[in-house]
Amino acid sequence: MIRILYVWQLPVRLTHWINAICVVVLSVTGIYIGHPFISAGATADFLMGWTRFIHYSFAYLFTFSVLARVIWFVIGNEWASWRMFFPWKSRKGRKNALDFFRYYTFTGSRIPYEVGHNALASMAYAAIFTLFIVQIVSGFALYGQYAPGGFWDSILGPVVTLVGNQTLRLTHHLVMWLLAGFVINHIYSAWLMDMKEMNGTMSSIFGGYKYIDQEEL
Repeated sequence: MIRILYVWQLPVRLTHWINAICVVVLSVTGIYIGHPFISAGATADFLMGWTRFIHYSFAYLFTFSVLARVIWFVIGNEWASWRMFFPWKSRKGRKNALDFFRYYTFTGSRIPYEVGHNALASMAYAAIFTLFIVQIVSGFALYGQYAPGGFWDSILGPVVTLVGNQTLRLTHHLVMWLLAGFVINHIYSAWLMDMKEMNGTMSSIFGGYKYIDQEEL
C-alpha cells in the first residue's frame, strides 16, 4: 500500500532553493572578484562595483536563509530535525550509512529504504552546513576590512587577526570549490535515488510529498 507523506515542509524547500541559487551566484561573482576576467570599457561601467554589490547582497540573503534553516532544525518535523545529522550515534544508523556508501561506490547492491535523508546523506549535510558557516564567517570577516570599525569588522575582526587575511581568503576560495563539488554529487545522488526508490524524490523538493511503500519500510 502506498502512503503519501508530506516530508519536506515549505521552509525546508524554500531554504533549499535559496541556498542553491545563492551558492551559484556567489561562486560566479566570487570568481570574478578574485580574478576579473572581463574588462570594463570605461570607469562609468562600474563592473567590479556591481559584481561586489551582487556578491554581498546574495551573501546577506544566504545568511538569512541558513539562519532560517537552522531555526527549522529545531521546530520542523522529524525529517527536518537536527537529529538527522547524527545517524552514527546508533548501530542501525552506522550500518545504513555503510550500506549507502557501498552502494554509491559500486561495492554493494542493497540500500535501506528511507523516508527522509539517508544516513550517509545526513552526515554529508552536516558537513555542508558547517562549510556554509565557514563561508559566512570568512566572507563577512573579509568584508569587514573595507569598513574598519564598522559592524562586521567589530564582530569578526578578531578572526582576521587570528588566522590572517590570506589564509582567510584561501579558505573562502577552497570552500567554494568544495561546495561546487557537492552540488554535482547532490544532483547525481538525488537523480539516482529517484530512479532507485521510485518514490518522488526529485519532485518532493518542489511539492514536499513523497510516495512511501509500507512494505519497503
